[in-house]
Amino acid sequence: MSDLSNKTYTMETEFELIAKTFQGLENVLAKELTGLGANNIQTGRRMVSFTGDKELMYRANFALRTAIRILKPIKHFKAESADQVYDAVKAIDWNQYLNNETSFAVDSVVFSQEFRHSKFVAYKVKDAIVDYFREKTGSRPNISVTNPDLRLNIHIAENDCTLSLDSSGESLHRRGYRQEAVEAPLNEVLAAGMILMTGWDGECDLIDPMCGSGTITIEAALIARGIAPGVFRKEYAFEKWPDFDKEMFDRIYNDESQEREFTHKIYGYDINRNAVDIATRNVKAAGLSKEIEIAQQDFHKFTQPAEKSIIITNPPYGERISTPDLLGLYRTIGERLKHQFLDNDAWVLSYREECFDEIGLKPSIKIPLYNGSLECEFRKYQIFSGKYKELRAEGKEIKTDEERRQMAEKRRFKMHREFKRAIDDDEEDFTPRRRDYDDRDSRSRGNRPFDRRPREEREDRGASYEKRPFKREGKTFERKERSFDRKNKSFDRDRKPFGKNRKFDRYDEED
Repeated sequence: MSDLSNKTYTMETEFELIAKTFQGLENVLAKELTGLGANNIQTGRRMVSFTGDKELMYRANFALRTAIRILKPIKHFKAESADQVYDAVKAIDWNQYLNNETSFAVDSVVFSQEFRHSKFVAYKVKDAIVDYFREKTGSRPNISVTNPDLRLNIHIAENDCTLSLDSSGESLHRRGYRQEAVEAPLNEVLAAGMILMTGWDGECDLIDPMCGSGTITIEAALIARGIAPGVFRKEYAFEKWPDFDKEMFDRIYNDESQEREFTHKIYGYDINRNAVDIATRNVKAAGLSKEIEIAQQDFHKFTQPAEKSIIITNPPYGERISTPDLLGLYRTIGERLKHQFLDNDAWVLSYREECFDEIGLKPSIKIPLYNGSLECEFRKYQIFSGKYKELRAEGKEIKTDEERRQMAEKRRFKMHREFKRAIDDDEEDFTPRRRDYDDRDSRSRGNRPFDRRPREEREDRGASYEKRPFKREGKTFERKERSFDRKNKSFDRDRKPFGKNRKFDRYDEED
């Protein structure tokens, strides 16, 4: 995109689209888009831009596993003030997208020193649209936060602004199969991205020994069966657009050409009885009871599986979920893997370095990933029955080319990590970081000057600047339990529920 300033997009056969995702999943999402036939794919920070037609936009919403939402930009422009945002938005021919009878809502994402409050930016966009219609017709469209006819997204990075139509509506991580959730459930998009990163596509058994509400197991079964994640969704925002092609979307929705048989098994275990019950209900609601087996089991009792297997798991790391002996849990993970998972691979997502240290095994790869606002690492452990050096001497491949690329990506990730303050962010990003990592800026705002002189020359600065012992108050990692009630969610579509001729063993609340 060479000149984006004041460029307005019209309804063309092929147009620009943006798929949003979590930081660390950009390359996985780009690979998915390549498989869908997207053109001009370019990765960015938490997003991938591409071009395609209306059918590709529908397929992207329906089939992408690692996208949070699909945006269709309608204008790129630069703005130094809220008034300039107002003027640029008001200059758009809004009759193309809505009318006085249409309701709309505006979401905003802002990373800028000029615009400190994202909601204020959203208000200026809303005011510009309302004033456009009021001046031309004497009346105005309505604002609806919960169920608008048209969703808009304004993204500002410094002074670069992009106004887009939101084709997804509710975040795509809300697949629709989740009946209940344990505390701090793993996001579905992140779970799918983790699985795709491992390269697993159903060629062996998969185990999650700490499965919680079963997200990893369900996403793995959908991947193994080739079932699109959108099959459970009730609606998308683009279905309310004036140019919605129902026949085209029905064809996409009922296309089962990518589905396949899965001849192995997926196992989910958890020590918590309530988590096992919740995971079982979620698996049943997704119609995947044949592929997934959920059982209560302490990881201390984990034994060598009879078949070739892979472990993908997200154990507690003391931030949103507490456990009586956190470090002891990670020692158990290392001990069980070392003695009861020989000649298999295990992938572990965690947050704390001290937790990884307790595993006591050397990872073959470390991939940075964000779980909400937590900067985590996804580590691979290859458990050999022989010695590592002997295996290398035999010429066995320890790292694949893709894993070498991912390790190189990790170095770039750390080298170019952005420490700009996120003024506000999407609902999908949960709690954005509020810390400002720019030392120079923080010094300028602080109460003392930054002195680069040697320590011995700074003794005259007074006792207030003497080195003091570092103290840290004891922290608790418990979080208040958050309810996640989807009991009243309906999966039925007016057309064919869950696709053509597919049978799902639906969970009935009264069972």
